[in-house]
Order: sequence, then structure tokens, then C-alpha cells
Amino acid sequence: SARVCFEDSFKYANKRKTFGKKLIEHPVIRNKFANMIRELEALQAWVETTAYQLNNMTFDEQVKYLAGSIGMMKAHSTRVFELCAREAMHVFGGLGYTRNGQGERVERLYRDVRSITVPGGAEEVLLDLGVRQAQRRYPKDAKL
Repeated sequence: SARVCFEDSFKYANKRKTFGKKLIEHPVIRNKFANMIRELEALQAWVETTAYQLNNMTFDEQVKYLAGSIGMMKAHSTRVFELCAREAMHVFGGLGYTRNGQGERVERLYRDVRSITVPGGAEEVLLDLGVRQAQRRYPKDAKL
């Protein structure tokens, strides 16, 4: 979903012209894409690392070491999706609010972003799970 927002808005920015040049040639627009790419690629790396760990750990190790991390990854993925949907809407401008045409997919994702992210679990609960798991593994006698 986040990648769709990025891809559709990137294609649009490469063909839409404003003030005599393509939208992608404006530094503010490139900054939006840089932030989307940075977050998307970091999330993808996290997902691939976690998938590798899931394939190479026993179930008990997965529960012990990955449950909190997976919760945090889920919470982060919703933030990335929200960012990409919002920035894609900015790139599309008025077209991002149309239910058909070039901005159709971005409009639908932007409208549904909260309803898509909530069923995975409340962000606060998932983040708390990650912190509690880290706290359990933290040495009780650690000093500054």
C-alpha cells in the first residue's frame, strides 16, 4: 500500500508540469520522495531480516527474541504507510481527491489508511510489547 502511494505519485511527478518544469524538478517534491524512499527501504530491510530470522530460529527462540520486534515493526509499518499516503496526496494535489483517474488509488488508500492499519493492533500496545520484551532481557544489574 505504501509502495503504491510512492510509485503512483512518482510516476505522476515525472510527467506533470508546473511553472514550466516537471513536478519532480522542484526540490520540495524531491524531498518528499526522499523521505518516502528512506522509510520504505528501511522497513523492507527490517521485514527481510525478520523473515530470515523466522526461517532460522526455533519457535521458542522466535517467541523469546522476535515477538516485541515484530510488534514494533508492525507499528512502524503503519507510520510509513500514513507518511506515504499523505505525501502522495500532496504530490497529486487536487487529483488526489478524485475517485477516478490518475489519483484514484492514492485517494482510496489515503481515505482508508486508518481502517487498514487499526486491525493489526493498536500502535501503543504493539510498541509497549516491544519495550517490555527488551526490558525483560536487559540485565538487572546494569549501571551507567
